[in-house]
Amino acid sequence: MQNIIGSKSSQQIQWDTSIVVILFHIMAVVALFTFSWQNLAAAALVWWMTNSWGIGMGYHRLLTHGGFKTPKFVEYFLTICGTLALQSGSLQWVTTHRIHHAFTETEKDPHSPRDGTFWAHIGWLLRGTALTHNDETIRRYAPDLLKDKFHIFVSKYFFVTTIIAALILFLIGGWTMVLWGICLRQVIGWHSTFLVNSATHLWGTRRFATNDESRNNGLIAALTFGEGWHNNHHAHPRSARHGLAWYELDINWMQIKLLEKIGLAKKIHAVNLK
Repeated sequence: MQNIIGSKSSQQIQWDTSIVVILFHIMAVVALFTFSWQNLAAAALVWWMTNSWGIGMGYHRLLTHGGFKTPKFVEYFLTICGTLALQSGSLQWVTTHRIHHAFTETEKDPHSPRDGTFWAHIGWLLRGTALTHNDETIRRYAPDLLKDKFHIFVSKYFFVTTIIAALILFLIGGWTMVLWGICLRQVIGWHSTFLVNSATHLWGTRRFATNDESRNNGLIAALTFGEGWHNNHHAHPRSARHGLAWYELDINWMQIKLLEKIGLAKKIHAVNLK
């Protein structure tokens, strides 16, 4: 079972992932010495597309939990945005997250904070097989996506979109824009997402008495366009709305509602506080 779940059973260092992560962090530091308002604007735009449209709305609320439905061209566009996060393709990402919800904070959870804060934050990426699930695991946890040839293809070549984005940024603003729009933005995006795995299971408030230690954290919600209302999410995983109170800013939810208004989202599952 542990091999199927693919958490930290092997404890083998994933050298390819580790080297890429280290190189991106080095280049992110270099980017800080090449500031310009154009570079900042490019990084902010790609960050929004990647972590809001791609990860929050696409990979998470749409593909993993089915919190709403969209036409296929919208689903595919959000998925392509998600690949820019370099958190693997939709098949692997959705599989990992569904396992996390099925076995939250147990030995089978791919990034349980009970195995240490560093493990929950980034250690699970650098060791084990939580982002390289075998076919049997994907068939068990993401059979719906396996029926779609697009998700199979994009999961195999998810890194290509980052190469294309880098080329576009280079043509617009040269290497310094690539450093900001790809490398620095990537590192900020990684750690913002990873804080949901680590910090929101450690620090914050609990509105719902769930069977785990998930917590609502406003700072992380601000960094992740609404994904930091994590206790709300674990209490109601399918809800496309994570920020349940008026003061819980949830930009991803606002954008889903905007899609609904223009006819591009339907069958939206949303929990409201009584």
